[in-house]
Amino acid sequence: MQRTIVNPVRSVREQITNQLRNEILADKFPENEPLREVALAERFGTSRGPIRDALLQLSQEGALVYKPNSGVRVSAPVQNGERVLLMALRKQIELHALPELIRNLTGADHRALEEILDAMKLACRRKDLPDIVGSDIALHRYIVRRGGSPELEAVWQSIAVRIRMAYSRLNNTQDIYREHEKIVAAIKARNELQAIESLKANLI
Repeated sequence: MQRTIVNPVRSVREQITNQLRNEILADKFPENEPLREVALAERFGTSRGPIRDALLQLSQEGALVYKPNSGVRVSAPVQNGERVLLMALRKQIELHALPELIRNLTGADHRALEEILDAMKLACRRKDLPDIVGSDIALHRYIVRRGGSPELEAVWQSIAVRIRMAYSRLNNTQDIYREHEKIVAAIKARNELQAIESLKANLI
């Protein structure tokens, strides 16, 4: 029986990386904002080692950029033309993975998707944008991980962090939850057509 772990015990580095990534994607840092190791180490109550590793990973993903003589800074959002291209690539990857996930759906997948959805519901109720972003990324990444491959997941991750999703288009954070609820409901019902349409409606 397959056992899917949605929230495994994560290292300090992973926790810091995830938190900073969520905050960057939620626009909690202005473009070109410097991120200082000392200040972050103090904030997270850790040494500079895990901070340095987190900043390196986020730089490799494209959320941060290293500039000589000025350190690590928040990268600029991609331009409109590039965003359209990257979003098209992200959609293509997820739409490729989605049918495969549905064909091989297990009880463990049901539980994992519900767990992510529950976390998103709580985040939306609190209007906690970084946690909403984290749940959003987790759900879409789960689709790619279960329906794709590690290589495809790595490509998807590098694309996803370069795109600033248009959360501002939704006046009510519960709308974010409802969009993802529709995706999960269609997946659980093995309704491939509805899952595809719900996914397309979400990724804009």
